Amino acid sequence: MSDLGALLKQILADAYTKAFHEAIDLNDIIIEIPKDQSHGDYASNIAMKSARVLKKSPKVIAEALMEAMDQEMIEQVEMAGPGFLNFTMKKSIMANVIDTVLSMGDAYGTNESGAHTSINVEYVSANPTGDLHLGHARGAAWGDALTRLLQASGYEVCREYYVNDAGNQIHNLTLSLMARYAQTFGVEKEMPQDGYYGKDVIAIAEAIAQKQGDIYLHQSEAEAYEFFREAGMQAELNKLKSDLDMFRVHFDVWSSERALHEEGRVEKALQALSEKGKTYEKDGAIWFRSSEYGDDKDRVLKKSDGSYTYLMPDIAYHITKFERGFDQLINLWGADHHGYIPRMKAAMQALGKNPDQLVVDIIQMVRLVENGEEIKMSKRTGNAVTVRELCEEVGVDAVRYFFVQRALDTHLDFDLALARKQSNDNPVYYAQYAHARICSILRQAPACHKCDSYELLTHEKEVALLKYINEFPAVIADAAKTRAPHKVCNYIQKLAAHFHSFYNVCKVIDMDQEALTAQRLALLQATKITLKNALALIGVQAIEKM
Repeated sequence: MSDLGALLKQILADAYTKAFHEAIDLNDIIIEIPKDQSHGDYASNIAMKSARVLKKSPKVIAEALMEAMDQEMIEQVEMAGPGFLNFTMKKSIMANVIDTVLSMGDAYGTNESGAHTSINVEYVSANPTGDLHLGHARGAAWGDALTRLLQASGYEVCREYYVNDAGNQIHNLTLSLMARYAQTFGVEKEMPQDGYYGKDVIAIAEAIAQKQGDIYLHQSEAEAYEFFREAGMQAELNKLKSDLDMFRVHFDVWSSERALHEEGRVEKALQALSEKGKTYEKDGAIWFRSSEYGDDKDRVLKKSDGSYTYLMPDIAYHITKFERGFDQLINLWGADHHGYIPRMKAAMQALGKNPDQLVVDIIQMVRLVENGEEIKMSKRTGNAVTVRELCEEVGVDAVRYFFVQRALDTHLDFDLALARKQSNDNPVYYAQYAHARICSILRQAPACHKCDSYELLTHEKEVALLKYINEFPAVIADAAKTRAPHKVCNYIQKLAAHFHSFYNVCKVIDMDQEALTAQRLALLQATKITLKNALALIGVQAIEKM
């Protein structure tokens, strides 16, 4: 709800108390922007919602509210239909947002709706065994936009990446690297069964060979293994960090799965579950009684060969998050992890944690399409298309925008042809063009004195633009609360549309009307700031020239 909407809520609440001698919860008052501007600036169905409680007809309630209402900031209030209240605000009140935006600048849109709630957001967390691909990119763009929104709304945010640096993937990477290293010296060494055959592994092996020579061919297998394990993982992790940096995604914390093992946290977590009677032995393995908490079956934590399943270190990892004292934990997981959610929540509940504090959002699949055909492989390498390749093809702005503009729980077709298109059909181009167009107008504008008032901004297109700028902080607060960054993209498109609609009708620079020119330039400056701030929240640049 915008400041004006919140103000109307309070006016209605006060009128309700005055008219009916009882209070109403502000959350029970709904304020909306009518689709038809002839119905006013805002509307409320409070009279209809209150009819049952007050045992009066909506029309009687509406009339009583209108009579009791403080109308100092309201131009007109009318009753429509079965009891809707339609409000037309005084234009001077609507235009006050211009001064607010100009004074706040980059901070416009920020709000305190999060009330300093501490939230840990874990996303991407791709294994350090190869390149970031499209599923990772969608999670990275979404997670980063979400954390920006949360911070803008007054939440205390920790961005976290969980590094899977233990287990079979790293083991196979290490063996693959050792084989490629030996092959650089003409020594035949077989690749592991589930080895990594990418060019990146060959490049790492060749770099080690060039720098270190053949010394690791003369060491024991165990000594060489430890070196290549660390070298391979660090090289891949550095590459991931480089790609994420290019993609404008940064993390506050990098947590290590291997550290959990080395610190004894995995064994400690298993012991805690056992002490609470939540495990049992069967066929030589240790099982978790997850079915007691709604899981469809019990899960193995420790296999008969003594190794842990993926679930056990993940349980230990989540315990560390709870121990760090966050109010809420948010995980972004791929669609193949959907069944993982109930067992993780079950483990937290079994260990005395509040499972409702753990929220998991699932990232649906991404398809890369061009001319109606799906593209699965890179033309350059023959492998799956990477984040870096996609960004080189269409630009970081387009990739980030396209990955955020659709709700996370919907499948996404990334249209390469549309992302390249320099036209209004391309949503990121449309938004950036609006910003660049405003910048162009402001560069041509004469120097104007600061406006003391905006009483001349009465055209319906001006009012629509003012009203929508007013909504920005509310959109940010709602998008943060509902974990829905795509709502910001929706806002950006509508704001750009309101600007274009205004500009096509209203002449901005008219030296025969200097006062009107100054006020319209101030409106454009406020629009520019709002659009730039909205784009920044999803990690997209506001272009000044196109």
